[in-house]
Order: sequence, then structure tokens, then C-alpha cells
Amino acid sequence: MALSHKAKKRWSLVVLLVGLPVYVIASISVMNWLYPDPLNRAPLWVEFAIYVALGVVWAMPLKFLFKGIGQADPDA
Repeated sequence: MALSHKAKKRWSLVVLLVGLPVYVIASISVMNWLYPDPLNRAPLWVEFAIYVALGVVWAMPLKFLFKGIGQADPDA
């Protein structure tokens, strides 16, 4: 079932306002769980690479939802 343009806009807003902050908190919690000691952490470039990868990975399953949101409603 395909979502209407209006439904896609609403769901993308929910994902950005609710889902993304939850994902960020979960990602930071996992990183803190992996490296609990502040003196014995991964090198900065490793942490940076992990955060960049997590920043890209969250949008992959939701790509269909965000595609075409900034354009005019094709049904109008």
C-alpha cells in the first residue's frame, strides 16, 4: 500500500521529531556501553567513523518515506 503525499509528510515529521532523537540517544548509549571508561576509549577517528556510519544508516530503511517530500503534491 502506497502512502499518500500528505501521509508521507506526516510520517516523516514524526520520524524526524520523535524517532531521530530516540535513535541518537540509543546510539550514544551503545557507544558508552562499548567504551564505559573515559580514559580507555577508542581513538577519536574511530568514534567519528562510527557516528558518521550511524548517521547514514538510520535513513536507509526510511528512504522511501523521505523521497519527494519537498516537492509539490503530485495529486493536486
